[in-house]
Amino acid sequence: MPNPSPSPAPAPAPASGWRMPDEGDAHRAVWMAFAARESIWTAEMRQPVFQALARIANAISVYEPVKMLVNPADASTARQLCGSNVHLIEHAIDDLWMRDTGCVFVRNARGERAAVSFNFNGWGNQQAHARDATVAARMADLTGVPLLRSSLVMEGGGIEVDGQGTAIITESCVLNKNRNPGVSKADAEAELKRMLGLDKIIWLPGIAGRDITDGHTDFYARFLKPGVVVAALDTDPKSYDHAVTHRHLELLTGATDARGRPLQIVTLKTPSQVRPTFARKEFAAGYVNFFLTDKAVFMPEFGDAVADSAARAALAAHLPSHQIVQLDIDAIAAGGGGIHCTTQQEPA
Repeated sequence: MPNPSPSPAPAPAPASGWRMPDEGDAHRAVWMAFAARESIWTAEMRQPVFQALARIANAISVYEPVKMLVNPADASTARQLCGSNVHLIEHAIDDLWMRDTGCVFVRNARGERAAVSFNFNGWGNQQAHARDATVAARMADLTGVPLLRSSLVMEGGGIEVDGQGTAIITESCVLNKNRNPGVSKADAEAELKRMLGLDKIIWLPGIAGRDITDGHTDFYARFLKPGVVVAALDTDPKSYDHAVTHRHLELLTGATDARGRPLQIVTLKTPSQVRPTFARKEFAAGYVNFFLTDKAVFMPEFGDAVADSAARAALAAHLPSHQIVQLDIDAIAAGGGGIHCTTQQEPA
């Protein structure tokens, strides 16, 4: 349902001191995208994907408002599946991965907010993205905040911060020639620090060319809260992620954050099996791609009772006051993503 957009706020002075807040801080809303174009997902996947998106949106909307962009042609389906606390906004989009297509919200000490665009280019021109390239600016317009354009090309799924000046970033994504040809690590680091208010970046190698994201951070390592990092561990020696997840654990175990604290590492093993309905090579079976609010954690379950329970218990142990909400997102996982990939928080 289209709403008149507020006029964008004038951009504050450059010395505004922008910083990307911790995901676990309070949110004003959560943004999502309701899309499953046949050219990307195939006709038979559209309804299962729509149902999974609505399942995520409805679960989150119990705790905070959800703003969901929706293709006009899919608006009636979205209205049928989504609850009243999911605000539908008609806008032409290509795909559902709001974490990557959307802006990254930042805030300063005066309470002002802004939206950072990292110039989405379809994960290095690997997918049609003309519509999705407009999403960051549309979000800034709808929230009435200035749009800040970075010199880097990357996606929000490649960024993980603790809100206190520390970030975890995968080299395979940011330092990839399909996004930032000729950009050195030092140049990328300087730009990330400038745009997101970072003091220290912990670089992980990631792995390029195995999935469309080229190894986004949010499938490998996430801050549960400052000083506590959840890291994925693939225990299958035949998996391409086996070696890289072990290497990430080594690097994180020896790392400190921007305040000099050693990181406490919580390891989450990938499930050994998934339900067969949507199982395929691209299926993203991992628990690290959760979405965190100040009251709840939304994470997947894959039908592996032992692994599902272990992942839930691991997060609950470190967030005892949070509700742990596990959801069947198999249709979305079949497209290579997870709950975090479908969401983007708008900080309070």
